[in-house]
Amino acid sequence: MEFNQKLINLLKKDAHFVDKEGNLIKSVIINSAIKIDKEFISLLIKDKEVKDSFFEKIEDLWIFNINKFVDYVQDKNVFSNSVTKFEAQIGLNIDNKFLGERGEVSLVWPFKDCVLEGGMTKEDQKRDEIFFNEILAKDEIDRLEEPKVLTNFKKYIAKGEEKVKDFARDENGTIKDNLIIKGNNLLALHSLKKEFAGKIKLIYIDPPYNTGGATEIFTYNNNFKHSTWLTFIKNRLDIAKELLQEDGFIAITIDHAELFYLGALADEIFGRENRIGIVTIVIKEGGRNLSKGFAPTNEYMLVYKKNNGEIRNVIINKELEEQFDKEDDKGKYKEKKFIRDFDPTRTRHTRPKQWYPIYVSADLTKITIDKKGGYHEVWPISSTNREMVWDTQPDTFMQLVNNGEIIAKKIDGKVNILKKQRMYQVIKTHWAGSKYDSVAHGTKLLKKLMGDKIFSYPKSLYSVIDTLKITTSGSDIILDFFAGSGTTGHATLELNKEDGGNRQFILVEQLDTHMDVIKKRIQKVMELNSKEKNLNNYNKDEHFVYGELLKYNEEAIDKIQDAKDIKALLKIWEEMCDKYFLNYDVDIKKFNDNKKDFESLTLKQQKEVLMAMLNKNQLYVNLSEIEDKQFNVSKEEKELNKKFYKED
Repeated sequence: MEFNQKLINLLKKDAHFVDKEGNLIKSVIINSAIKIDKEFISLLIKDKEVKDSFFEKIEDLWIFNINKFVDYVQDKNVFSNSVTKFEAQIGLNIDNKFLGERGEVSLVWPFKDCVLEGGMTKEDQKRDEIFFNEILAKDEIDRLEEPKVLTNFKKYIAKGEEKVKDFARDENGTIKDNLIIKGNNLLALHSLKKEFAGKIKLIYIDPPYNTGGATEIFTYNNNFKHSTWLTFIKNRLDIAKELLQEDGFIAITIDHAELFYLGALADEIFGRENRIGIVTIVIKEGGRNLSKGFAPTNEYMLVYKKNNGEIRNVIINKELEEQFDKEDDKGKYKEKKFIRDFDPTRTRHTRPKQWYPIYVSADLTKITIDKKGGYHEVWPISSTNREMVWDTQPDTFMQLVNNGEIIAKKIDGKVNILKKQRMYQVIKTHWAGSKYDSVAHGTKLLKKLMGDKIFSYPKSLYSVIDTLKITTSGSDIILDFFAGSGTTGHATLELNKEDGGNRQFILVEQLDTHMDVIKKRIQKVMELNSKEKNLNNYNKDEHFVYGELLKYNEEAIDKIQDAKDIKALLKIWEEMCDKYFLNYDVDIKKFNDNKKDFESLTLKQQKEVLMAMLNKNQLYVNLSEIEDKQFNVSKEEKELNKKFYKED
């Protein structure tokens, strides 16, 4: 008889643990264990195997291991037909057990690391995902946040690959190469912190939207997946804030499902006063067909500054940009009448300080407010002979004249005062137009570039470009740690080509399939750019450096995920015992002695059991352990890690 059934039969001998239908009452059993009820203890020690499992002998005494027993009983595969009052409750818990289920009580704010294996963006919803949710102690947090060893460095240029020998750095010693990092994004962000803390101008992310349904990404806990999603996002936003410059920005796209909660969370992290706005982007004007309710046409972008960032004075509307048809050494502009004739409330009587004459020389080259002979005297009188006012008071007007911002022209024989209206657009919170269509400029654009439909629901290239336009310039660094299909990297290169900037991108992605798309896409863009002519400001040295977080237990997880049968899993189990880091409480001997119990589970349950045994704090190799022979880091990679992290 398997151990689990033996324990069930034993507990059913006490009527206190059984309901009217003959099911075990898990909550009563747990409470009896916590209270160390004498009758309950007497029942357990009657069976030798049960006694050996949950009691430890110290000299002549047998000590009941309460936590071990509760851990076992709380397992979702144990007592599957039992009933529990703890089901679907919300409350304080430690190690997934409510305080009332534990023998000790401590009130803490636990650090919760959520590692998502599989699709980390909404584009990959057809896969079965595995979601690990770990609560870690302080020493484990410190270890988790240590920089990781990077491996498999490659430099990609338009025509192929090159060996990485070093990293380009600016005058301040900051890496200037475009970077693409493969690995868990939370751990990658903590690794990037050592080099890029306080140096990122814009973080643009398109995280999982947590929209629910049959293709829900977060399936770990169907009852409380919302809180799990928030924890997942919070951990990443906390470290993201550390990476931003004081005048930096973060832009987060989301749909309606988590909009309110993401906003509240981001308000807490970045400060409500730093929320610049929520932009509505129309990504499918015709709407998405749904069986009920509204057909969504849009998504949202939450934009925050870290502290003192200001949106740039730029144009994101091409039609509006074309109106600025003049240009001088300061840039493009259009001519605008200096008279306030569009507002009938602003007259010489309501704005007397803006009612004054302007004097213009006969050849229209000299303009002043001082009366001079032979000069035209011009008053702010409208075409309908209404006495209006000038745009500004006299002192401000002369400042504009001295700065070359005022010109005089004869129109229909009459001297007009004109102001150079510099290229400028008030950025609105509603972005609509064909360029934001996620099909035309996302899916189809990517298909045209790559030759096949290889990615579902990529962002419109232009929604990202416009976000970059209003927040970045020059050599600013842009980070996207939900890289997806690489749209942010593509947008960075396109905008640099357009305005002569030298922006740098850093992309982080975990999925192999996504990473393949990203590398091919960015390299294709660089190739096309290199073939274009008449690009005076184009950076001919476009490239990116690729690297991966060096896997350890993550490697074992990959193998478990790919296993097709029990035979493969048992072989992996042997490797786990020999090579990988297991949780401290894993009893290898007991597992081997009870393999029949393991074999009786479904393949999915078997995978969950093995993955639960792996220490999630050892998914990747810490930089501090780079010299450990166990991890087999080559001399060449050690040198590159020293150069990347600027280690002595």
